[in-house]
Amino acid sequence: MTTDDIQPKLIIHGGAGSSLQGKGGARAVRASLSKIVEEVYRLLGEGASAVDAVVRGCQLLEDDPLFNAGTGSVLQSDGQIRMSAALMDGEKQSFSGTINVARVKNPIDLARFLQTCPDRVLSDYGAAELLRELQLPPFDPLTDRRLQEWIEERKDNFSRSMANVVAESESAGRGTIGVVALDGEGRLAAGTSTGGKGFERIGRVSDSAMPAGNYATGKAGVSCTGIGEDIIDECLAARIVIRVTDGLGIATAFERSFAEAQRNGRDLGAIGIDANGAIAWGKTCDVLLAAYHNGDRLGDTLEMGNANLIESC
Repeated sequence: MTTDDIQPKLIIHGGAGSSLQGKGGARAVRASLSKIVEEVYRLLGEGASAVDAVVRGCQLLEDDPLFNAGTGSVLQSDGQIRMSAALMDGEKQSFSGTINVARVKNPIDLARFLQTCPDRVLSDYGAAELLRELQLPPFDPLTDRRLQEWIEERKDNFSRSMANVVAESESAGRGTIGVVALDGEGRLAAGTSTGGKGFERIGRVSDSAMPAGNYATGKAGVSCTGIGEDIIDECLAARIVIRVTDGLGIATAFERSFAEAQRNGRDLGAIGIDANGAIAWGKTCDVLLAAYHNGDRLGDTLEMGNANLIESC
């Protein structure tokens, strides 16, 4: 396949969980995800690089208070918001990220800047210093809904293992946001961003800022969502991508990796694209909040039950 034959592909996610109740069912999530897919796919059609498309998709998802990233991030046990994000350029096989950064509108912007730096992953104090260096205005991502969620959980001494993936009153599941793109030049990129799992111990590090949760080569890109510790234990994103890089089809790589995760009792999901334009997702939970554009049409995973989508180019 030559670059003249390559049709851009895109898939995004807004988390994974066990319920679509409490947020207008699938309708509200579908409307939000579809709007973002349409905008980002239009950029790819206009010649945007995979990295630029991934960054823009993550920005839009971070700006949507419905999801647990950027605006609408969950609060940690001390009532503070600390966010993490990662970006991987598959063509360069270059990973960058920020861990537990506060008071920034789009953590993915820091990950993008760090792509050009010799030190490409910064944690809390270093990330805060970078914000000052870049002269980014301070931003408070707190929403009233997330604050009320934290106040209610405080009454129960933070007995839940995680906050809701989506800002709502009903239990929804686990999650982050993520974007994987293949551009018209055949380049792949993956980005992932999160507010964390909520109510966690101060200093906890999310999988989203690790290759376990976000990874890409010239052969495939993957972004994960779910319980971060489960994703880390499986090293899920890197495992899938390495299997594809070593010659497995992305469908087989997803199937094997999720069969292993299922046997290990993990709670997680992932989205991915390979260099041939095949789009795939997998999940061990009930619902994966994902949407995609395969070059011909826009679709989503919200009402697919236990099905895992594998689409060829």
